[in-house]
Formats: sequence, structure tokens, C-alpha cells
Amino acid sequence: MNSFPDFIKDEANRIPEDQQNTAAVEGFVYQGRGAGQVAFWTCHEARESNWHRHDFPEYLCVVAGEYVLVLEEGERTLGPGDEVEIRAGARQSARIAAGTRTIHAFGGRRIAIDPDE
Repeated sequence: MNSFPDFIKDEANRIPEDQQNTAAVEGFVYQGRGAGQVAFWTCHEARESNWHRHDFPEYLCVVAGEYVLVLEEGERTLGPGDEVEIRAGARQSARIAAGTRTIHAFGGRRIAIDPDE
């Protein structure tokens, strides 16, 4: 596969650009019954993400491409099939190669789905 299936890319689940830590990426979010969320991101052009942190843990799995996770304690290059858990509160950034697709699961609400959130 060269992209996520069309049913994942439902426009109702598109992540607004103002909620992205990486400019010009395509993302879609799904909300769990609790506080957790899962996001599917595609980086069509090479990008760097802004430094940020979350108050909850994050699980990241690379589906395709290359994702360089940058943490204060160092960098880790991830490729297809690689996965990592990022601890709550960790300051993070990334360098992402064009064509990279990732799945992120969050232990809290990362993306505001309801406009009142």
C-alpha cells in the first residue's frame, strides 16, 4: 500500500492544520470511548515538527518512510515497522521524510474533535 485506505481518510475525521505540530501534513483522528485517540498522519514533503509535549503517553508506529524522533536525551531513527512509546511530558520534535506514514495512539485527547473542546 502507498497510502492509508480511503475509509481512514474520512473528511469528518481530518485534523485541522492549526492542531498539527508539523506543517502541511495530512492527518485523521479517531476517538476512543475513553480519553485515548489514534491519529493517522501522512507527510507528503520532508518536514520538521515543532517542539512540543503531551501530558499523556504516546505510542508511535512508522508504517512507511523515515521518522527521526528527537527527544531532549537524543535522537532515534525509525523506519517501517518500528515503534516507540514516548513518556508523558517528554519534550519532542521530529524530522520526517517525504512519503512517511505514521500511526500515533495517545493516552489522552491530543486533537480537539468538538469545536467546544
